[in-house]
Amino acid sequence: MQKVKVLSVNISTEKGTVKTPQPSIELNEMGVANDAHAGDWHRQVSMLGKESFDRFSQLAGREIKFGEFAENITTEGVELVNTKPGDRFVGKDVELEVTQIGKKCHGDSCAIYREVGNCVMPKEGIFVWVKRSGTLKPGDELEYTPKIYKVMVITLSDRAHKGTYDDKSGPAVVAKVDEFFESIKWQHTVDTMVIPDDDRMLRGNLLKAKEMGYDLVITTGGTGIGERDITPDVAKEMLDKEIPGIMEMIRMKYGAEKPNALLSRGVAGIMGNTFVYTLPGSVKAVNEYMTEITKTLKHLYLMRMGIDSH
Repeated sequence: MQKVKVLSVNISTEKGTVKTPQPSIELNEMGVANDAHAGDWHRQVSMLGKESFDRFSQLAGREIKFGEFAENITTEGVELVNTKPGDRFVGKDVELEVTQIGKKCHGDSCAIYREVGNCVMPKEGIFVWVKRSGTLKPGDELEYTPKIYKVMVITLSDRAHKGTYDDKSGPAVVAKVDEFFESIKWQHTVDTMVIPDDDRMLRGNLLKAKEMGYDLVITTGGTGIGERDITPDVAKEMLDKEIPGIMEMIRMKYGAEKPNALLSRGVAGIMGNTFVYTLPGSVKAVNEYMTEITKTLKHLYLMRMGIDSH
């Protein structure tokens, strides 16, 4: 874990103006007390690293003072632009969670932009909201803790569990999961297992995933109409909220060309804080389903955090 040093804490009473360094700031459930940007939204507090200041100072041809980019907290030690939503900064008295990287540039309404014709905050600044209230002052240290998304992939197959043939659909899911997280540069881990088409074993592993805080569970196999095809039935019972649209769209899209695709009973939804998807057992179907599912995953994670990413 990396340490971040607080170099300055800054406040402004009007938006679009530079912020003034303070001896300390009070962080509460609305953001920085007495700051113009505080409020019940996901951009309560802005942060910018000295690393970004140094780069922009060279471009501007002068030293940029802390607060001039309208950042609430100026830090040193971590390239903030490389953080991701869900990452946290934890101090002795406060805890902050990253919600957004960068923002739309306000152009002429921004003081630093009017002077220099450019601004680093929209590109390299980040926004956080307050998860634990308290006082923050220059010299304080924050511990940077990246969010690591935990994924569980479960293959359901009596024959694969017995070793009659090798599981191929599970590794296909893992490959698509890795591809997705690497494309958005979010850290993740993947745990895999092969179990028989057994109601109790599936139920137990889904419960384990929920209790252990997994972010995503993807099953493959058992979505047909055979006597042992129980995956969607078990999963649906355990969901708190179903997300039917994604599976309906996939069935219609691929079923238009191959009607057999319409026979899959796969379901999707959220169980506690864990997203669950039940996929068919063929590699071809896995690739088709995952191609569509991954298009909405990032948005779903932000929605789960309470972040309006529209």
